[in-house]
Amino acid sequence: MTISVLDPSRFRAVLGHFCTGVTIVTGHDGTAPVGFACQSFAALSLDPPLALFCVARTSRTWPVLAAAGRFAINVLAEHQRDISTTFGTRGDDKFTAVTWHPAPSGAPLIDGALTWLDCTLETAHPAGDHHIVIGRVTALGDTSDARPLLFHRGQYTVTEPVPEPLEALLPWPRPDDWL
Repeated sequence: MTISVLDPSRFRAVLGHFCTGVTIVTGHDGTAPVGFACQSFAALSLDPPLALFCVARTSRTWPVLAAAGRFAINVLAEHQRDISTTFGTRGDDKFTAVTWHPAPSGAPLIDGALTWLDCTLETAHPAGDHHIVIGRVTALGDTSDARPLLFHRGQYTVTEPVPEPLEALLPWPRPDDWL
């Protein structure tokens, strides 16, 4: 059996057709806050409550989060593109550009986010050029009616509200049916 080698740019282009939300994963090493923008985030389990994210093995933030053993996942709102851009680029103190307060774990919670999850590190698995990080959710933030910040085909995109008469036609009766 021959395994073909995929062109990484084509792989990225194809996967870019899957729309993702944008999160900021944050932590605190006891001295300074750290964080990075992350699109590879998902709910994993209800019982126990687990969430996952993927982080590049080359990340300078990941070793700090791993050593701390705690982190928060901030789900960004549509109006927070600038925050996503700040945390998506290399830089020393990204937190000068945002206002935040500590989660129960001490990890930064970004003001204005749609919601957040506070987690303890459950496990991390190497996978190609990334780590798959699983966190046990220990606290949850309130939710917001604001729209999420989305990323699709290499750029930010927006959601459009569904007109009221069309809601009856949608086959999604409850917001928690997806899990």
